[in-house]
Amino acid sequence: MGCAAVNSPFLQGKQEGSLLTAKRNIQSAVRYENAGRVVIVTGACSGIGWAIAQGFCDSGAEVVAVDIDEAAAADLPGGVRFFRADVGSQEECRAAVESAVAEWGGVDVLVNNAAIQPPDSYLPMDQYPAELWDRIVAVNLSGYAFMAKYALAVMKRQQSGVVVNIASAQGHRTARGVPAYGPIKSANLMQSRQWGVEYARLGIRVVSVSPGAIATPLVTSTAESQGGERQLANRHPLGRIGEPQEVANAVLWLSSQDASFVTATDLEVDGGLGAFAAFADPYALDSHTQSEGERTDH
Repeated sequence: MGCAAVNSPFLQGKQEGSLLTAKRNIQSAVRYENAGRVVIVTGACSGIGWAIAQGFCDSGAEVVAVDIDEAAAADLPGGVRFFRADVGSQEECRAAVESAVAEWGGVDVLVNNAAIQPPDSYLPMDQYPAELWDRIVAVNLSGYAFMAKYALAVMKRQQSGVVVNIASAQGHRTARGVPAYGPIKSANLMQSRQWGVEYARLGIRVVSVSPGAIATPLVTSTAESQGGERQLANRHPLGRIGEPQEVANAVLWLSSQDASFVTATDLEVDGGLGAFAAFADPYALDSHTQSEGERTDH
């Protein structure tokens, strides 16, 4: 099935010359062939998930976009089928997988992407509301497990399949104020390793992708609170933040035969961010740090 050309809603309105999406030279282009494959992408109605759904659709796959946002489904690429489900519900995850199997007979690729990081979740642990903790765990951790539970059962019968978990740079190195999101993203990395080992002899590969800052609605809306566009871009050695399509390209490769010897591991798509010693900015100097007279330079 071909995928109708659609302008991504999250690529509209970018400022020319913004460091968020600085101009670059495209080194090469790769075309993947996914005709006949059935792909489920969670959190597919915006951001990285949208780009992943677009990439698979463009390359001929039958794509199921699993998302809770029915209004945003209108902006999905043509040819992508929408299935409303809250991945925090095991029953709704089961229904999503069963729907794909009923329509096309199997599942070849599952991309676990749906995750939340609400604006009011940037709190130290001692101030974290229990209900907020439970919701983030339900979506970002249990949602990955529930979708995998049912998709892996199908792949096991097929003796083939690929699961890609979208993790985060914050799963490798964290920052202040993310006591739920960071640890859970680290758990997503271990989910990929554990499932990858568990199902490796059954023709199933499981991998993860850890993006750095990517130009999604969430990141662009919070750029100012992170020091502004220039500061956010400057944290990455490449001098800019990434685009959703760049993460999608990594997912397409990992899901392809070109990555047939890759499993139980993680690919960091982060503009070099992981090479730095810490994800966060240094602590600000204040009255609790050494005074000028106490400091010794070496």
